Amino acid sequence: MSFDQLETELAERRAAHLYRRRRLLESPQGPEIVVDGVRGLAFCSNDYLGLANHPALKQALIDGAERFGVGGGASHLVMGHSSAHHQLEEALAEWTGRPRALLFSTGYMANMGAINALIDKRDAVFQDRLNHASLLDGGLLSGARFQRYLHNDVTSLEQRLARTDARRKLVVTDGVFSMDGDIADLPALSAVTRQAGGWLMVDDAHGFGCLGPQGGGCVEHFGLGIDEVPVLVGTLGKAFGTAGAFVAGSEALIETLIQHARSYIYTTSMPPAVAWATLSSLKLVRDESWRRDKLNTLIALFRQGASALGFELMDSPTPIQPILIGEASEALRISQALEDEGIFIGAIRPPTVPAGSSRLRVTFSASHSEEHVLRLLDALERVGRPRA
Repeated sequence: MSFDQLETELAERRAAHLYRRRRLLESPQGPEIVVDGVRGLAFCSNDYLGLANHPALKQALIDGAERFGVGGGASHLVMGHSSAHHQLEEALAEWTGRPRALLFSTGYMANMGAINALIDKRDAVFQDRLNHASLLDGGLLSGARFQRYLHNDVTSLEQRLARTDARRKLVVTDGVFSMDGDIADLPALSAVTRQAGGWLMVDDAHGFGCLGPQGGGCVEHFGLGIDEVPVLVGTLGKAFGTAGAFVAGSEALIETLIQHARSYIYTTSMPPAVAWATLSSLKLVRDESWRRDKLNTLIALFRQGASALGFELMDSPTPIQPILIGEASEALRISQALEDEGIFIGAIRPPTVPAGSSRLRVTFSASHSEEHVLRLLDALERVGRPRA
């Protein structure tokens, strides 16, 4: 069997400036990193609160390994559910104001597991057009009637809900959209979903830690509870600085996931030491509100400076600050030119974003300084000024 067809497709992808390649990170996450042997300033990580290399988390990981070992050893339902996992689930439930929480190994697995445990071919799922791939994949694989409503458009959702006679109606949205940085209109989405007798599921991967007085994400930001958002998903590898994910909700929801979520049932549990470290991370997320305050200061500084330079920013109040470029080739050019200046920013291209909307996805961390932001703006002025 020949792979010539695959080679041809890969060549076409390169020619269209859509080829992806891995980079070798040779340092811990932080504002200054070493990539492929080159030291530079990073604006491309989801380590929003600067916790991925925090001394307290590193020590907690070491302590967790000493206490619980390294590997989970089995699935949660066999013999892999340690007291570290259980304590973290209880802490996450208390923090989110919900009766229960359930750990998953990744955010992708949490979304796939939750959607497919809740709905099947008798049901309907409604998703924002800009939802993360894991949410879209979960909906498609569920076998439910799949519909996508216009981005953050409550009227579009309401019209689709009114036309269905499905047994169950599951509305799924990101809390903060990962490529645009904007926030879903959760109060309005919740209202129309409840009126239609449906359930609202929110993946707040990029909201947790960054929004709300205690970092409780979009639901805390809007003052919503379990009645408004019955299925709440969060990841731990972004603002928390560790790894894994969780679903928080009612007793009935979590027990249903334990019984039916295949991505929970049929996989080895996360290393218990990671869960132990995340307990320390959760305390920092809750208590150190200065990290969120600093993020807001950095975001305001960047937006003012980039707008003054003539760049087209997207409507985002979050640490995700995309610069809309347009063509994939131009986004790649600017990204490479910035790297030559010692600044790492990823060029996001189709199919991750629609054709003609390639962008530089600038992300900020509480570990950045104002001087770092000014260096970025200076570099953008030199190499990335919009062409007339």
